[in-house]
Amino acid sequence: MILVTGATGNVGGEVVQALVRAGEPVRALVRAPADLPVEQAVGDLDRPGSLAAALDGVRGVFLLPGYRDMPGLLARLRQAGAERVVLLSSPAAVSADTRNAVSQYMIRSETAVRESGLAWTLLRPNAFMSNALRWLPQLRAGDVVADAFGDVPIASTDPYDIAAVAVRALLDPGHDGRVHPLSGPERLLPAQRLAVLADVLGRDLRFRALSDEEARADMAGRVPEEYIRAFFSFYSDGTLDESRIHPTVEEVTGTPPRTFRQWALAHREAFAGDADAG
Repeated sequence: MILVTGATGNVGGEVVQALVRAGEPVRALVRAPADLPVEQAVGDLDRPGSLAAALDGVRGVFLLPGYRDMPGLLARLRQAGAERVVLLSSPAAVSADTRNAVSQYMIRSETAVRESGLAWTLLRPNAFMSNALRWLPQLRAGDVVADAFGDVPIASTDPYDIAAVAVRALLDPGHDGRVHPLSGPERLLPAQRLAVLADVLGRDLRFRALSDEEARADMAGRVPEEYIRAFFSFYSDGTLDESRIHPTVEEVTGTPPRTFRQWALAHREAFAGDADAG
């Protein structure tokens, strides 16, 4: 049995689907019952005592980072009989600057996994292609998308590919103690990603890059201040390079990583449905 945390999210949901396609027994950890095609267990990773039913018979875990007591959580997994964990991390974990809030919790999560006594694999994908879904409210309102860091190219990663690598790491030998950097096959600016989306949707969309001042104001109130500082450190100061293209997806899965166009085509209904509703 493999336990998938974050099973209703963009990556965890893809991991669930990939395990179903592989014919593997899978259980989704959820905080409330959800519309998922697999067995579910209700629990909270910040409350390890709530995990007894979720961990029954589990041998592998797909784990998200950043819980309050990662060492305690991993000890609970090991005590329950889990043998391996695949952690969804980030390139931010390579930073030595633990003053950066994102790097801090990624580093702490990776350290806890390395020291857990479990077999482990770390996944460090570049930013997700699914981040484009945050444009949905603007696309409902019109044809202009305004966003921060318009001059920053990113070789973003399809959650489908992250899941494909995660499943191989959970099921196959040869991944123990490995760190897998992941990316898509192309580095694109936000305006270029929007142009692809415009073509897929058949809409005349235009991108407007927010100034740093506008971006800070846009994030204020909905993003914690420490994360705003982290994002500006990454993308304005250039302390994080997500433009690097890695061969890992194809090396691990035998299939080239998906392009942003492929992601957009696969999720066209999400955008088209909102456009129709608007």
